[in-house]
Amino acid sequence: MSDTDAVQADAADLDPFTAVLDYPMYVVTAAAADDGERSGCLVGFASQCSIGPARFMVWLSRENRTYRVACRATHLAVHVLRRDQEETARLFGEETGDSVDKFARVPWEAGPGGAPVLSEAPAWFTGRVDDHFAGGDHVGFLLAPVTTGPSAPPGHSRPALLRLGDVTHFSPGHPA
Repeated sequence: MSDTDAVQADAADLDPFTAVLDYPMYVVTAAAADDGERSGCLVGFASQCSIGPARFMVWLSRENRTYRVACRATHLAVHVLRRDQEETARLFGEETGDSVDKFARVPWEAGPGGAPVLSEAPAWFTGRVDDHFAGGDHVGFLLAPVTTGPSAPPGHSRPALLRLGDVTHFSPGHPA
């Protein structure tokens, strides 16, 4: 590839690359181990990062209340939402727990380490926080899966999941 074929990438701008992506969105929830304070937010920076042993990495903004609670948590819960669950996505993406009790608005139950598990999520897992990694304005939480649910019946089709393209019009609760 010649210099004229490629645009010099600015280290601070991945937009030309990320503009073509449409990755899944997740709701990450946490409960602080010291006082049980709960929090949750909508995130797009997350992925399985190891097969054996199974590990999943979730990146939380340092500006987000969920980050502050997650730093004091032993476990996090990671949920996918269906495309038709936009109201739940808006709650966790546009509202801030600094002023709204998100968990008063959705059915949930406590999972391992007290991490709130959203009852209406089509799939979720809880993971033990094994490590943290600084990554600029976000911090990565390395999770070792502890529980998963619910199990889809055999032959059941996968639901259409909420993706980045479904939420780009949202206004973040904590813009960074």
